[in-house]
Amino acid sequence: MRVTPAPTAQADADLTEEQQDFARAVRDFCERECGPERLKELTRGFDDLHNDEVARQMAELGWYGVAIDEEYGGSGGGLLEACLFLEETAHGEAPIGAYPVTLIVAGALERFGTVDQKRRLLGHVAEGGALAIAMSEPEAGSDVGALSTRAERSNGEWVLDGTKMWCSYAHKAREILIVCRTERSESKHEGLSMIFVPREAEGLTVIPIDTLGGKETNELHLKECRVPEDALLGDPGGGWTQLMAGLNYERVILAAAALGLAQRAFDEALGYAKERKQFGRPIGSFQATQHKLADLATKLVQARLLVRSVARMTDSDPERMLPQEASMAKLACTELAKRCALEGTQIMGGYGYATEYPMERYLRAAVVTTIFGGTSEIQKNIIAKTLGL
Repeated sequence: MRVTPAPTAQADADLTEEQQDFARAVRDFCERECGPERLKELTRGFDDLHNDEVARQMAELGWYGVAIDEEYGGSGGGLLEACLFLEETAHGEAPIGAYPVTLIVAGALERFGTVDQKRRLLGHVAEGGALAIAMSEPEAGSDVGALSTRAERSNGEWVLDGTKMWCSYAHKAREILIVCRTERSESKHEGLSMIFVPREAEGLTVIPIDTLGGKETNELHLKECRVPEDALLGDPGGGWTQLMAGLNYERVILAAAALGLAQRAFDEALGYAKERKQFGRPIGSFQATQHKLADLATKLVQARLLVRSVARMTDSDPERMLPQEASMAKLACTELAKRCALEGTQIMGGYGYATEYPMERYLRAAVVTTIFGGTSEIQKNIIAKTLGL
């Protein structure tokens, strides 16, 4: 069944002609290069969701560096352009799973990196390369400040020891940004730093974790892992402030990717409802199905407007903190992705549950979006706090 994208004119009306052309070009590329059979081949049976060759192809078109300054090999766009790219590639199932986390690290580099770090690593991203970030630990998930991985200075180097969990696409990254403790402090949020460690560094072991979504995350072990002093990103002890400064960017990136997935699941269910017949008529003619799809279509437009609004606000003032709006975008889009996939499975019945059809993959992909990058519960806590509760 061919998926027909739902109309998005409500949100596209205030995009420039250049932005609309960009989104169409990415959409056309995905339809041409990432069709169902080709996608299965590119992802080794839907198990490896990041294909280096596809990433390089997109880089050659200038898309991978869409939000990177031209000085470092990018196209000089903003967060809005990045959101358009993320939504279209997620909707088109482009196998570039490492891109969202790469973009999050690139944003931290833009804000806090030295010129040398930017030239080396942002240039790598613009060419289609991947980066990763490691925050979570066995005893530090939502409570990031509880992390215990340490880094100490020794003879002009940082020496890192500790264990990291759930490090997305570390196995694809050239370097991994390790959030670690470099100073002792009474406050758990003080004394944190961010240090780049090459994936091939001696003392770093990357262990894949099998998940519902395939090969996408890892456990890291650092044992007397040494890197130069200039691998530090930003100021020593400034890690928490740097993390907070990037939350707008991180949450909107994850929201935009989840939005593309939500739209894909919706489009699949809509197409099925128009074609599948029961009791002598398309199942989409039954009010129960119509109301489900009408509700989801409305929420998709709302979510898209929210994501693009927060992206524009961030582009207009990159230093402005938007805890409420960014958390709302992440919460709305990730929960919507899960709901679209669940409702899509229900609409498609047994076909939605079968691995022969893509809906079950969308459901597996959607489940984790409400967990990584701050759970839905954490987003609600933040929103409540901004309301004075």
